[in-house]
Amino acid sequence: MKRTKIVDIFAPELVGTQVSVKGWVRSRRGNKFVQFVALNDGSTIKNIQIVFDMEKFNEEQLKPITTGASIHVVGQLVESMGKGQTVEVQAESLEVYGTADPDTYPLQKKGHTFEFLREKAHLRPRTNTFGAIFRIRHNMAIAIHQFFHEHGYFYFHTPIITASDCEGAGQMFQVTTKNLYDLKKDENGSIIYDDDFFGKQASLTVSGQLEGELAATALGSIYTFGPTFRAENSNTPRHLAEFWMVEPEVAFADLNDLMDLEEEFIKYCINWALENCNDDLEFLNNMIDKGLIERLKEVVNTEFVRLPYTEGVKILEEAVAAGKKFEFPVYWGCDLASEHERYLVEEHFKKPVIMTDYPKDIKAFYMKLNEDGKTVQGTDVLFPQIGEIIGGSVREENYDKLMTRIEEMNIPMKDMWWYLDTRRFGTVPHAGFGLGFERLLLFVTGMTNIRDVIPFPRTPNNAEF
Repeated sequence: MKRTKIVDIFAPELVGTQVSVKGWVRSRRGNKFVQFVALNDGSTIKNIQIVFDMEKFNEEQLKPITTGASIHVVGQLVESMGKGQTVEVQAESLEVYGTADPDTYPLQKKGHTFEFLREKAHLRPRTNTFGAIFRIRHNMAIAIHQFFHEHGYFYFHTPIITASDCEGAGQMFQVTTKNLYDLKKDENGSIIYDDDFFGKQASLTVSGQLEGELAATALGSIYTFGPTFRAENSNTPRHLAEFWMVEPEVAFADLNDLMDLEEEFIKYCINWALENCNDDLEFLNNMIDKGLIERLKEVVNTEFVRLPYTEGVKILEEAVAAGKKFEFPVYWGCDLASEHERYLVEEHFKKPVIMTDYPKDIKAFYMKLNEDGKTVQGTDVLFPQIGEIIGGSVREENYDKLMTRIEEMNIPMKDMWWYLDTRRFGTVPHAGFGLGFERLLLFVTGMTNIRDVIPFPRTPNNAEF
């Protein structure tokens, strides 16, 4: 008999039919006459109640049914007379697939801290909270692909292993087949890579942007969506060493086009969650963050503020003058901290902000210089609870200006000839952004630690599972 997923079992036409359900036991209760088992198979936040009539089953048969055990039940789906569910399964047969010893199974029916569950990341998807989070994560990935497909973008696969450092930060994980105990070095003490797999120093990518720019100058509108890696020693609730990035690049786009894209894209994704993840969002709204759904709806229905950096700093300085206390100082030229960004979004404007025209000295070499010679056409989308959720810019398409910036910032370009070629052969105005997928998930789920929206977080001193 074909299995019915629990997500599908609530369809009215199934009432009165025989069904086959399989899943993991969440709880069991009852008496010597009747036993009730809450079963979940991961397809939905909802459990199905299985009713065991003890005239048909004996205690020995039901003994293995403890929290965490996996079972297969065939029975009649009937309307439920009890509170908490509309339908239930009257069990006719039982098969136990796997038991879970109550003395050793760590996810017993009680509250667990998120810290504890991170130590049990191999089991935490079985909890209500993480089941909801990872179903939403799936839906957000679908929304991203759907948005770009509908808008005529091409999904472009950029390399995971690269010899270029997009951000110029140098915080990259090296990829090598060399024996680290016996490295060949030249007379200056530098490692010789001639006999390494790629014949040169290679690393895990920090961004697909530069290769994405190559694609945009041929296909027009592209996006990348894949894992990226930063070897930052940052133990914060906002940083991971391995995370996923969404990076569109668009030929013939200017600053206004870019800001329009950023706003439309993020509203589309959040609206997708509201329309397709209702049960999971309601659970998270009730259990994690009482204002979650209201905040998501507000973002979808609000026009984002577009704010030049200089004006933003002026607002922050006025707030300080009026008595507002910040941990980090505010001045023109500073790289705004999360507390500054959140003040603008949550207290001053009370809506998302797209900040533009940053000082060139705090932004990457590839951003287009404004006519004032001091600021660049960068954009950061700032969100409540999160701070920066998107970073983007118009790219500098002029070869001479780009080379001047590269030289000013001492960026090693010997391996970047291919990137410069896009400015030598048929250069075009173009723009793009990067969205940290996990930052988006933090906002959509109401979670506060980025380690809790990715299945197996990679952070300093943590590569478990």
